[in-house]
Formats: sequence, C-alpha cells, structure tokens
Amino acid sequence: MVCEVELSRLDLRYECWRMKHAAQESRLLVSLAQRGIEEPLEGVAAGESLVLLNGFKRYRCAQKLQIHQVPYISLGSDETAGILSLLRTSNHKALSLLEQSGFVDELKHTRNLSVAEIAAELAVSKAWVSMRLGVIAEMSEPVRRQLFNGSFPVYSYLYSLRPFRRMNGVKSEQIEEFVVAVAGQKLSVRDIEQLAHGYFRGPESFREEIRQGNLALPLDRLKKMAAHPQECSEWERILLNDLELTQKYMQRVMGKSQDPRRQSRAFHAQSHLLTAGILSRARAFFHTLRQLHDRNGQA
Repeated sequence: MVCEVELSRLDLRYECWRMKHAAQESRLLVSLAQRGIEEPLEGVAAGESLVLLNGFKRYRCAQKLQIHQVPYISLGSDETAGILSLLRTSNHKALSLLEQSGFVDELKHTRNLSVAEIAAELAVSKAWVSMRLGVIAEMSEPVRRQLFNGSFPVYSYLYSLRPFRRMNGVKSEQIEEFVVAVAGQKLSVRDIEQLAHGYFRGPESFREEIRQGNLALPLDRLKKMAAHPQECSEWERILLNDLELTQKYMQRVMGKSQDPRRQSRAFHAQSHLLTAGILSRARAFFHTLRQLHDRNGQA
C-alpha cells in the first residue's frame, strides 16, 4: 500500500550500493519539478526509520526541490526480505550488474545467507550468485566508490580491466591505481581501453604519466601509434589491425564467458563447435605469435 512519508524518516544506508548518473538525475529533476513524484520510493521499516532501497535519485531530487513528503511503499518486513524482493524484480527495476552484486554481497556477508539460500530465494543458479560475489570481492573500496558514483565507466572496468587481471596477473593494487588516476576525466571507453593497454603493458614512464594525471600526452602517443605511421606498408598496417582486434576480442570473450546469461541450448551447441575449432588451432596460433613477438623484440 502506497502512503506518504516524511523525507527525513528515510535511512540512506544502502545509497552506496546504487549507481549515480548525473545526466539521468538532471533530467529527472526537471520532470519532478513539473509533475511531482509519481512513482513511490521503496524500502523497509527499521524501528522509527524507513530504510530506503530504491528511489535514491528521487530522494535527492526531492531534497533539491524542497519536497518534504514523498510517496512510499514497503518491500517487506525486514531488510533481508526487502533486498530479496528488490533483486527478484531487478529486471523490471533495471538494477545494474554492479548493484545486484552489492546487494548479493550484503545478503551473504551481513545477512549471513549462504550462496545456496540466496540462489533458492531468487530462483537463480549458484553460478549467478557466485559471479556477483566475485565481482565485489575483487574490488577495492576506492574502485567501488569510483564506479558507483559514476566517475569511471562500469563497462570499462568489467570488460577492459578485469580481463587484464585474469590474463596477465595484474594485481588489484595496479587496477586501483589506474581507476583512481583516470576516473572523472570524462574519457571514452575507447580512450580508457587504450590507456589500460599502455599502463599494464607499457614502460614505467608511461604509467608514471598516467599516475600524475597527465593523460593528454600518453593518449596522443597512443593515437599516433594507432594511426599507422607512413613507414608501415599496407600489408603491415593490416596485420597490426588484426593483432589489435585479436587482443580486443580475447579480452571481451574472457569477460563475457563468465556471464550467466549464456543459457540457451542453441548458444551452447554453437559455442561448443566454435570453441572446439579455436582450441584445435590454439597451439599453432600461440607458437606463431611467440615467434612474431621474439622477432619483433630483436628487430
């Protein structure tokens, strides 16, 4: 049942697990100024307070507009029930993977539910739960803060940075250094991907430039390299492009292969055939790649 509650009664302890999007919030502010708050905020009771679980953008907009009473609806009898209810409707509520991960972590480590219990309550697989727990577990507090406040693109973290850690043994401290150095610079996903390759594979001088916040010079250097200098032949430029695409798609496949959405029979059948073909060429491919790498290093 929807009721009106005082804004001051709402407890924001879970605000840290919800993503911030400045542009979306600005548009919402304009809409609420014209039409008021039509969709109720959602939470659970905790003593005299109401713990907010969904509607943080509306809450912040209400504060700015000096709206003191807001529509509210309860999601359950306690925080555990409320979080489970929110996660069950996460497709409708459009919780991101990161937001789901944060709430699953809360259920596991604060509410003491096991992986099996969470999976059963949400009618999902244990792999679905474990994958989300893994995302949060490997994330340091500074990285988490930058991702949730919208300063660093989530896509870049999941599909550019995490594969470096699995493939190249990059340490979590290095990931944190890179995220903190690049966050808030309004770089494109492509720019971040290029900088990441230079940071984790390039010389110490390149890393130092990025750590100092001097991003323009490394980016310019990378873009000049990507522009295929005139001394390269057309054939060489094509091979360089092929190598760049190979590196890019290796990272994407590693990241997406962990996603539990790969469930259909048709996908499994086709994926099995494709991976068999790739694996059959893996030894010859990496032998050729090592030879090319060694020759280039001696040139």
